[in-house]
Amino acid sequence: MEVIIQPDSEKASFLAARLIKKIIQEKPKPVIGLATGNTPLLLYKFLVKMHREEGLDFSQVVAFNLDEYVGLPADHPASFHHYMWKNLFSQINIKPENVHIPDGLAKDIPSYCLQYEQEIKEAGGLDIQILGLGTDGHIGFNEPSSSLSSRTRIKTLTDQTRKDNAVFFGGEENVPYHAITMGIGTILDARTCLMLAFGKKKARAIALAVEGPITSMVPASALQLHPRAIILVDRDAASELKHLDYYQWVFEHKPEWQKF
Repeated sequence: MEVIIQPDSEKASFLAARLIKKIIQEKPKPVIGLATGNTPLLLYKFLVKMHREEGLDFSQVVAFNLDEYVGLPADHPASFHHYMWKNLFSQINIKPENVHIPDGLAKDIPSYCLQYEQEIKEAGGLDIQILGLGTDGHIGFNEPSSSLSSRTRIKTLTDQTRKDNAVFFGGEENVPYHAITMGIGTILDARTCLMLAFGKKKARAIALAVEGPITSMVPASALQLHPRAIILVDRDAASELKHLDYYQWVFEHKPEWQKF
């Protein structure tokens, strides 16, 4: 696990964008797992800017989103379909047929989840999975107690997650109770996992995920098992890390071939 601490969310998001740019340029048909919420918004703005100003080409990129609320149509303003097209896809040259976002209206959810897993496999697997971090340590909608080997499935959202997402729905009473999400096992299959977390409210979750025991009660702690998990945080989110100085030392002394 590599922990990279940046002064603020803008610098961290720019570094994340550079890593994704590197993967896009190196792979003939890069497969990228995407996340939603407030955390990756700056990252997506930088990717759009790289496309417009540097010619970063998304025409061969295949995208798979982490999750979607059950019961929301794609055109619902709080759906992740709407989020992705508004904040990224409509502003780059990705092919619509290469975009995969879980279907919140799927009639047979178990069968649909198996199909989603198969589509990821047929695309060649995820080259990188972008992740945010819940205040309770969840990744995707894998809430505490989720199996560390879980695959794409339906999950019931915790009360805390529904409260955290109420702002997007105009009130907690409008937040769905269920979501389709990639499982932790699905996420760990990605060749690189890139988790972003910003602000003091994420500090405890980051400390538990990075330096605590591996436990289903902190789903993000499963990233400790991954051969290439990159944790990009600002100073506030890093504030409860015990080995903060060491992580900074490692980043400052990376060999040239490891830099992005």
